Amino acid sequence: MTSDELDTLWDFQDAQASEAAFRSFLQKRTDENDCAEISTQIARALGLQQRFDEAQAMLDSIEASLPDHSPRVRTRYYLERGRVLNSSGDAEASRPLFIHAWKSARGAGDDHYAVDAAHMLAIVEPPEKQLRWYHRAVELAEDSDDPRARNWLGALYNNAGWSYCDTNHFKDALPMFEKALAWRKEQGQTREIRIAEWTIARCLRSLGRTEEAVAIQERLCEEWAEAKEMNWSAIE
Repeated sequence: MTSDELDTLWDFQDAQASEAAFRSFLQKRTDENDCAEISTQIARALGLQQRFDEAQAMLDSIEASLPDHSPRVRTRYYLERGRVLNSSGDAEASRPLFIHAWKSARGAGDDHYAVDAAHMLAIVEPPEKQLRWYHRAVELAEDSDDPRARNWLGALYNNAGWSYCDTNHFKDALPMFEKALAWRKEQGQTREIRIAEWTIARCLRSLGRTEEAVAIQERLCEEWAEAKEMNWSAIE
């Protein structure tokens, strides 16, 4: 079983359906590593439903045998244990687990999950440390030959830009938002392109470049209205 095969079962818009898909898939597997890896994703789906005790219990079921499992299983265990803790409000306890995931993935040469771990560390760290992890994640994703690792770049550029904004470093934020826009254009993601353009306009406004910002935002309003997909809840 490959991670790609497993991850195709995810529907992040419907955690309950994802849980059901993973449980069904689990019943068809007998390999211990496969079963353990599937269990980590069931735990993630439970966490997304805020069923934190059940998620922890699922992870507990594989913890004792963790040393016997593959590096990928160990990495995913650390990631999902950390995510459940963070989602349940204990970011401090999640941090060492994401560190374990980062080290495990790096040791195994698994760029995709190393980027995932760095991205989670950037989320749980205080603002003054977030950018260090975003830059590590960006550098790894940019240099990686793994398409799954490179697929993180749009989100990473965007998140790093907002971290700069949170510390009022708008001049540093703008190039990150511009990289996010360029990446979205390369992927041909129309909706994400518009959101990336909106973030640039928002940053320009913070830089005092109001006329440029307004021009972009007015154009976007027209485009969203024409596409009938205006959804302000997706952006600030």
